Amino acid sequence: MSSPLRIAVDAMGGDQAPRVVVEGVVEVASFLNRGEELILVGDEEAIKKEMKTLSADSLPISLIHASETIHMNESPILALRKKRNSSIAVALALQRKGEVEAVVSAGNTGAVMASSVWTLKRLEGVDRPAIASFFPTEKEPTIVLDVGANADCKPLNLYQFAVMGSIYARSILGRGDPRVGLLSIGEESSKGNELTLETYRLLERSSLNFVGNLEGKDVLTGDVDVVVCDGFVGNVILKFTESIERILTTHFNKHLRSNLRTKLGALLLKPVFENFRKDFDYAEYGGAPLLGVDGVSIVCHGKSSPKAICNAILVARRMVREEINEMIKEKLKENNIGKRNNG
Repeated sequence: MSSPLRIAVDAMGGDQAPRVVVEGVVEVASFLNRGEELILVGDEEAIKKEMKTLSADSLPISLIHASETIHMNESPILALRKKRNSSIAVALALQRKGEVEAVVSAGNTGAVMASSVWTLKRLEGVDRPAIASFFPTEKEPTIVLDVGANADCKPLNLYQFAVMGSIYARSILGRGDPRVGLLSIGEESSKGNELTLETYRLLERSSLNFVGNLEGKDVLTGDVDVVVCDGFVGNVILKFTESIERILTTHFNKHLRSNLRTKLGALLLKPVFENFRKDFDYAEYGGAPLLGVDGVSIVCHGKSSPKAICNAILVARRMVREEINEMIKEKLKENNIGKRNNG
């Protein structure tokens, strides 16, 4: 029998909460192992209404009431100060007290990040936690970090991102010896700004499988498993990548429906288009882990579908089972690159 594992899910997080969140939780709860439990945190009355609609009373799902909700347009810091009983804060407090092993939320990203760091604290050896996001590529998905938690970084921060991303790629994606690339403006080690030049030297001296600099054109080739950059650049390329599927689909539809012949061709190509959309669908990858906090915190897209919530829970479950944080701490100690190299 598997050891007990409890995951708290912010029922009020997301554009269509709590309905979509509850649907995702119900979907995954139906195949949990004995001893595994999901805990929905939020407006108890609203959650019970959705649970009743889905006839989910017999599933291993518990409810914990939180009287407040942090909305998407609220200032994260102000909301956390004013709303001490928000679903985000209550869920993370459960993890701090050891009552759950992981938290999943599709709520206000800034609030989830800030509350995670404030409540769970940083992992030993990590100065700044980072958001790691899956990117579709020409081959297998790659991990890019940071994609928004840290707009301004020092070389040591990027080195730590590389360590955390490498461990995550090995444990969650099954990459034996993850290839790590540093995003810069040229492939040569002499190219880049002060941040990337010093980071290159740190990564070159580390025990990671560092393959050198990457240019923007290399991010989606799939030639590396981990792409390292600061959160400003990472967030820009994340938003840009999210737009690719939309613009390509728009142009495909416009040209394929221009006459009867192309309309018939579109029918034949429909399965291809569906697979194309699947490759770019964030729901396939679930949420983005906030790596570097002393716990497991998964940040989901605000527009997450039930499938995305389900997959995010599975990612959280695997992170706990694989003991990702312990491996990150060990790897950081192994490389022994301390604050003296902070740039």
